[in-house]
Amino acid sequence: MESFSSHILAALLFLLAFTTSMDSASAARPTAGGTNTEFIRTSCSATTYPKLCYTSLSTHAAAVRQDSKLLAHTALSVSLDSARSTSTMMGKLSHIRGMRPREIGAMQDCVEELSDSVDQLSRSMKEMNEIKGSNFGMIMSDVQTWVSAAMTDEDTCMEGFAGKVMNGKVKTAVREKIVNVAHLTSNALALINSYAALHN
Repeated sequence: MESFSSHILAALLFLLAFTTSMDSASAARPTAGGTNTEFIRTSCSATTYPKLCYTSLSTHAAAVRQDSKLLAHTALSVSLDSARSTSTMMGKLSHIRGMRPREIGAMQDCVEELSDSVDQLSRSMKEMNEIKGSNFGMIMSDVQTWVSAAMTDEDTCMEGFAGKVMNGKVKTAVREKIVNVAHLTSNALALINSYAALHN
């Protein structure tokens, strides 16, 4: 039975690696609209992870055009999609037989943290759709708070995978996905801050 569980774990880890490489490959494709992609490249230079920012957003250049609000909203959407898929993947991994209680606990805690992160990012996206001239400052303050809270949730999730108690393969695969979500969220917050600064 342990051998069967190991095979399932190996298959899920392979699937995780495959989807990560597919995401990277599709994000790296060049897009039409040089001016729009240059706008994204320039905007991403203000983020902590500019290369990830550009590769994750350049495929949306036609929709973003050269609009800072659309760029910030799209960055939130990309971060939200990544948080959701990572949470789903971790929920599945946490039910695999053969994992130690510490690993299962860390996975379940992380799923809960990512669920909170998804809620915060979803609220932020909905709230950005409600921006009008008179409520701009209040809404942007809420959005900045919620996205910061989402980053804290993601950091807390990563902390559960620190140390040597975790299975090396599981730890590496899961941490890579969580780090990606955290970096995407960090970039989204930087672009939100840039958008807010345009109106101050």
